[in-house]
Amino acid sequence: MKWKVWLRPNMITDDEYTASVNLTGKKVLRSSDVAKLIKDAGSELEYETILQIIQENDRVVREQLQRGFSVLTGFCQLYPKILGKWSGLKDKFNPDTHRVTLDIVSSAEMRTMLKEVTADVVGFKDGGTFIGLVTDTATGITDGTITAGDDILIEGDKIKIDPLGAEGLGVFFVNADGEATPVSRRLTQNEPKKVIARVPANLPSGQYTLTIVTKYTTSSILLSAPRIIEYDKLLVVP
Repeated sequence: MKWKVWLRPNMITDDEYTASVNLTGKKVLRSSDVAKLIKDAGSELEYETILQIIQENDRVVREQLQRGFSVLTGFCQLYPKILGKWSGLKDKFNPDTHRVTLDIVSSAEMRTMLKEVTADVVGFKDGGTFIGLVTDTATGITDGTITAGDDILIEGDKIKIDPLGAEGLGVFFVNADGEATPVSRRLTQNEPKKVIARVPANLPSGQYTLTIVTKYTTSSILLSAPRIIEYDKLLVVP
């Protein structure tokens, strides 16, 4: 089995590239899709029954993680984790400086299956236009976890919002249903390789695709139609 990948410049070194999996045309699979795949594979259970079992499994896993248990599934192990600094034993949990989250590690079965995957390089990503790294400035984390109400540093190339303030242009957080929440606050930084944007304080917990829409070019003439730039890694609001 092979993954199709795009190459893009490494944000840390100038003479290397990193690869991102080409997800174009591939939708995010949900529990309903997984249930249908199980049914199509020949399960004697009814589709509704399969879906209910999956949803109940998800509910139980969420509850046990909430209680502080580590959960091992057939594809990953989830570990409770807390971020932030503590001054001593008398320090109390403060949601402004501490964050409850999870570490996710592939299971032994999943690691074995991944050994069967190789990759083919499709080409360079968008001719050099890309989002290469997103940093949560509140925590310094670059794993995709972001903080609602705080800034993120977006690094890449040709990502400047131009013209700034034009209708339909800007930084957006797109959920799994395709609904886009724009960044309404003035950008702290807006440059071709760096943009600092404030995550909306009311952005619900969940997974989002970071999207930049701009007409920026390296010349004095703007693009006639907006360019859409998406970050390959999903961002997560805990």
